[in-house]
Formats: sequence, C-alpha cells, structure tokens
Amino acid sequence: MNDLSVVVSRTFSAPRTKVFEAWLDPQILALFMQPCEGGPPATVTNDPVEGGDFEIIMRADDKEIPHRGVYKEINRHSRLAFTWESPFSLPDSVVTLDFKDVADGTELTLTHVKFPSEESRDGHESGWTGILAALMPALAESKAA
Repeated sequence: MNDLSVVVSRTFSAPRTKVFEAWLDPQILALFMQPCEGGPPATVTNDPVEGGDFEIIMRADDKEIPHRGVYKEINRHSRLAFTWESPFSLPDSVVTLDFKDVADGTELTLTHVKFPSEESRDGHESGWTGILAALMPALAESKAA
C-alpha cells in the first residue's frame, strides 16, 4: 500500500527562516523530535547538505527509536525533503516540508509518503502532529539560549 500518505499543516508565529533552520540545527531538532510530548530530548547527528545524512534517536519510556535519512532537497527557507527510515516506515519513505509566509508568521506543510500499512500511516500522522506541536516551544527555547 505505497499510496498511503500523511499531510499535516501548522502555522508558527515565527519567521520562515527560523522555522526552516530549526529542521537543520541538531540542537533544536533534539528538542522537538520526540515520540511523546515532554519526553527526553532526542540524540541528533546530521550533515545538513543535499546528499548528507542524519540520525535521530528518539526516546520513549526505556526504548530508543532510531530514525535515519538522507537530505534529498534543501531549498533554503521554502522546501526541505528527506528520506525517512524508522522501524515503522518503508525504506523509500520520503518527508517533504513546505514553508510559506503567512500573515501570522510561517505555514509549514509536512507531507510524508509511503507506509507499509494504514496503522503505520495513522501512527506517523499522530507522531508528526505531536512533533509540529513541540516545534513552537523548541523555537522559543532556542531563542532564550
């Protein structure tokens, strides 16, 4: 069932450049790439160039959940696309982030394609929704640091 996809949008009261760069900064990524709200920070390593790779180790309870991928497109401040390998997705799964200026700040639309099942897709939809919800506090925290 490779035609399954997730689309999640959210508006952030922050400039597009700041929202975009948060997805490439390992310190900020660690704050919002979490499987559940208020969890411990992830461990993030990345090479944020097209063709570069990343690894994000999320933590939930006593488990570590590894995520890896390769940056396919980095169009500064408008589009970011990367492969997404996790225990719950297909190897050729791709996440695309589109960033757009809106009156209140930045609209971010996340599209994730290719899942092994509807259950996996639904789990990712919930996960990405939580991650986007955690992004705004992470942006605020990074400003204070």
